[in-house]
Amino acid sequence: MTLTLGQLQDTLATVLDLVEREGSFDYRLVGTAADLLRGAPIEAADVDFLVRTRAEIDIFARALAGFRCLTPPTWLECGGQYYAAYEVDGVEVDASTVETPTESAFIEARGDGPWTHFVEIDVGERSIKAVAPELRLATELVRDRQDRAETIARWLRDHGCDTALLNNALDAQDIGEDARAPVMAIIGG
Repeated sequence: MTLTLGQLQDTLATVLDLVEREGSFDYRLVGTAADLLRGAPIEAADVDFLVRTRAEIDIFARALAGFRCLTPPTWLECGGQYYAAYEVDGVEVDASTVETPTESAFIEARGDGPWTHFVEIDVGERSIKAVAPELRLATELVRDRQDRAETIARWLRDHGCDTALLNNALDAQDIGEDARAPVMAIIGG
């Protein structure tokens, strides 16, 4: 299922209303849902929340207990993360910690990057915290998803790009010149 912007906004409202009633939930919206929410013409199939603590995953799970559980709160050794997923009105919504250490502050879902480099997107009366698009672009390049990276690059070209942040994110992910050049050409940097 590909999410529409309206479905994404409705899902975020439902989930965040329930989770915030249950307890403290400091999050960043990551992945393609963050891009779609900011207006990039990208296909998003799910909603990914990054949180700092395992306790917040447990809060997330309690809040969404009335929905179909896809994965109960679980430690995923291979990913170094505590993770839970639910189906909310037909949309897969997950939350995870990422506990793999890094010294970099420029990676989308590890270290201080998502907590330092984010934007707030107004949706109705709520402000959604989403990871910076420059970090998202680097993630898509490291995953060899050139089409998504180019979509994000066009959005950055049209809406503004923090070129220093982008270069730091590309460096942090060891993105070589061959992968970097096409998106930088799109952005104009």
